[in-house]
Amino acid sequence: MLRYIYGHDLSHHPLLADSMFRDRAAQFRDRLKWDVQIDHNGHERDEYDALDPLYVIWEAADGSHSGSMRFLPTIGRTMVAEHFAHLTNGVSIASPLIWECTRFCVSQNADRRVAAALVLGAGEIMEAFHLRHFIGVFDARMARIYQRLKVEPDIIGRSGNGRGMIAVGLWEMKEQAWVGTLDRVGVCRETSQQWLRDSLRRSFS
Repeated sequence: MLRYIYGHDLSHHPLLADSMFRDRAAQFRDRLKWDVQIDHNGHERDEYDALDPLYVIWEAADGSHSGSMRFLPTIGRTMVAEHFAHLTNGVSIASPLIWECTRFCVSQNADRRVAAALVLGAGEIMEAFHLRHFIGVFDARMARIYQRLKVEPDIIGRSGNGRGMIAVGLWEMKEQAWVGTLDRVGVCRETSQQWLRDSLRRSFS
């Protein structure tokens, strides 16, 4: 199932949080060879995890992490603005209607539903918070995933070619994407919306 958890609430979900940050280390450092920081707990965390982001997490049956993404409003600090402005020609993208999505992570033990589930979670956030777009940086590997899931972004700027390509894109959850995404996850829209309502109710109770 999908969980929506703010950073300040992660301590209430210790297994989910621990396994998420460990899976991020396994994906970004070990498999993709990114230059990321790993703490003494084996967690991959960066400065944006300290800004109380909203995480969308697919929780496995045993309560551990299977996949996740991280969301922050663009009216505050973002990775695109602070580290990838060269891809937007220095143009600052900041709007209450646009959030940044980062750290798309899928566990090595995840089943085939998880990538689609994260897309579904992003769509639910977009609708619930009345957003127009998400912005994020992606590489060639992720471009293939987005194409397969039929949620290709509009590209703002890019550099490099082939496997070395990196780009900044804008996403929206188009109406035609809902049916296929729900079918891949194997749930109805009512269930998906209930997951979000339940998570946010716990967060604000």
